[in-house]
Amino acid sequence: MSVTKSKGERTRQRIVERAADVMSVRGYSATSMADLARETGLEKGSLYNHFDSKEALALAAFEYSVALVGRRFDEALAGQERAIDRLRAIVGVFRSLADAPPLPGGDPVLNMAIESDDAYPALLERAQVAMTSWQKLIGKAAKEGVVSGELRPEVNPRELASIITSTLEGAVMMSKLFRDPIHMRWAVDHLMAYLDSLVVAGRA
Repeated sequence: MSVTKSKGERTRQRIVERAADVMSVRGYSATSMADLARETGLEKGSLYNHFDSKEALALAAFEYSVALVGRRFDEALAGQERAIDRLRAIVGVFRSLADAPPLPGGDPVLNMAIESDDAYPALLERAQVAMTSWQKLIGKAAKEGVVSGELRPEVNPRELASIITSTLEGAVMMSKLFRDPIHMRWAVDHLMAYLDSLVVAGRA
């Protein structure tokens, strides 16, 4: 049964969604509450009725952005039973962050990691949490593949998760920097071949 949101809840959601779009393009530090009031068509006072600071709004917008990526993972992994297929699906989601990003500014975690650094510790912590959850998703698939005998026993799930996320996030950055998706295609092709090399003979 669907639950109808109140007017206040709908307004808050609209603010979050618009803030996510704007901040993904302009960045957190370059976006003011006055900018967001103009973009949402609301008074600044209305924004502060829902969020007591720009940081609180930025955190809500970031969580919304990460949830958009999370839905892609859920959709890609649905029905994938083999570990290698789950790993390939995860790589495909990262590729989509370059080819068809969920927000106009691109990958929300990469953007937040670059901008927050040490200047905005709360935002940096949220980015770390999001990336950790993605790495755990990869590590879980890899560990299950090793336990089932599908993947080679020497595969280190944590190491594989780091390799995949580091390679693909770097490829997202390169593709965005040079406005050329070839960097992501090269990274994906390389990782797909690498993943295939981890499969035990006869289990491909």
